[in-house]
Amino acid sequence: MLSLFVLVSGLVLLMVAADILVRGCVALAERLHVPPLVIGLTVVAFGTSAPELVVSLQAGFAGSSGIAIGNVVGSNIANILLVLGLPSLIRTTMVDATGLKRNFALMLAVTCLLIAMCWDGSLSHFDGLLLLFLFMLFFLMQFAAAQKARRGRDLLDIPDVSLSVPVAVVFAIGGLIALPFAADLVVDSAIALAQQLGLSETIIGITIVAVGTSLPELAAGLMSAWRGHSDMTLGNAIGSNIFNILFILGVTATIVPLSVPSDFMHYEVWAMLAASLVLIPFLGLRLPIGRLAGVFMVLLYGGLIWGAIAMPWA
Repeated sequence: MLSLFVLVSGLVLLMVAADILVRGCVALAERLHVPPLVIGLTVVAFGTSAPELVVSLQAGFAGSSGIAIGNVVGSNIANILLVLGLPSLIRTTMVDATGLKRNFALMLAVTCLLIAMCWDGSLSHFDGLLLLFLFMLFFLMQFAAAQKARRGRDLLDIPDVSLSVPVAVVFAIGGLIALPFAADLVVDSAIALAQQLGLSETIIGITIVAVGTSLPELAAGLMSAWRGHSDMTLGNAIGSNIFNILFILGVTATIVPLSVPSDFMHYEVWAMLAASLVLIPFLGLRLPIGRLAGVFMVLLYGGLIWGAIAMPWA
């Protein structure tokens, strides 16, 4: 029970630290007159994925590759089935935004690339550098497309720019300091919990840790739906999955090579690919994701997680 309490506490601290980091950095960037477009593509994107990055790095350094990779794979599954499914229960998610098909195709491509890289049982320094190179191309492509399509318009609505520069600096530094501490709690307690329950680190990484580190995206999706902006949710989920594979695993593997657990290729990566393929009919036919589809996605997520835990490969 102590390990579970520490894990939950670490996840809560992780979310609070990420929120403080984002608010501080966004407010500071606004005060320094950095364009909102640049903020959205850099600071906010990094901030919402900071939990995944820090957890994967800490797990890599601790030699727990199952958590490092399982965290990203589990987060990607949650981003599609939960981050899209749950908001769709509140308000229909539209799929007619510009560039969605292109980014979805890119997400499928990098998902397949990750599976191919894991095939030999490791993510090497070279693999990490290749992922980072592709991330830079993705970043430049998104920056150019957004600048062309939205010239003269704000990319996102900054919720709070009332922070003074000193307070914003304190927020940013505080978030950066708290993130590694929280990640230590998450990784250490997740390993202990896995041992106590007789589960592999990969299972813990793909379930508890992955959902915990996906909470910022889930919260953003639910709030977008609540405020009537559910059309942005799909693009955010797809972009987050690309970011997780190319940047999170790219940085982690570049710094510390990861060994892929032997059971990982039996189920987890295929569950991630299956979750991604669910979007094909919606994007291909431009069908809105309504409540029925949302229920299906949430139930499918539960089924995939049950399969990861209960099947013989767990």
